[in-house]
Amino acid sequence: MIELPVVPSASERKNRPDWLRVKLPIGKEYAKVRALVDEHKLHTICQSGNCPNMGECWGAGTATFMILGNVCTRSCTFCAVATGKPNEYDTDEPRRVAEAVRLMQVKHCVITSVNRDELKDKGAEIWYQTVTQIKEQSPQTTIETLIPDVKGDWAALERMISAGQEVVSHNMETVERLYRRVRPQAKYARSLEEIQRIKAYGKRTKSGIMLGLGETKEEVLKAMDDLVAHGLDVLTLGQYLQPTKMHLEVAEFIHPDQFAEYKEIGLQKGFQYVESGPLVRSSYHAERHI
Repeated sequence: MIELPVVPSASERKNRPDWLRVKLPIGKEYAKVRALVDEHKLHTICQSGNCPNMGECWGAGTATFMILGNVCTRSCTFCAVATGKPNEYDTDEPRRVAEAVRLMQVKHCVITSVNRDELKDKGAEIWYQTVTQIKEQSPQTTIETLIPDVKGDWAALERMISAGQEVVSHNMETVERLYRRVRPQAKYARSLEEIQRIKAYGKRTKSGIMLGLGETKEEVLKAMDDLVAHGLDVLTLGQYLQPTKMHLEVAEFIHPDQFAEYKEIGLQKGFQYVESGPLVRSSYHAERHI
């Protein structure tokens, strides 16, 4: 997941550049969305990942819902989401998410989840039911699903993406050299294959990479080439921010001009859409990618 924290460590807070300052979430629409999320006992990656764009997105009446609980079976060293042994999943969750989407009158809905590696189907059935019930209750809503690594369970992948969503996203998160450090339970080649299979299924494909973990420009460009070769349509690039002192430190704050250059390069390489900037996260301006 690329939705990362707004709360920096003490050292990072001291050195954070001006272009990474964000507004606190306020306003009537933000309060309305917050109330609906609380009322329906839903999880959002906006909250669990401390996303820096929560105020802007919720203020516009949108949110990215996180299904299958808020405890992940993975221990990625960049992510603010809690890790451990998850509780039993809630089979009524798809209905509640769909009802919230209908009440919020969401035009474009983003759904993501924690990794549930302990489940035989990796949570695929809950994914399928969530999307189908949103379509039933709110047929005018377009849907993007930001799905996890299924550990090569391609039958689970097909079930996840066969429910009628318009966009399917799976984040690479970082460059190949840093994978074992950043995503110790994932594999670079496997994530590329997952994207390729999503594209072959006929879906609009999307992925995200966070910068500032120590990658080189050449490595970023190679990752772009790999993604183009595997059929990626939409790419997001954002600045990594350290959730707590227990997570990876920021190696570098990437200047907005560099993000702008990456956007131009990405479009030249063949991506249909590139969202690139310090505060960009996977679901930021997701409605534009449709």
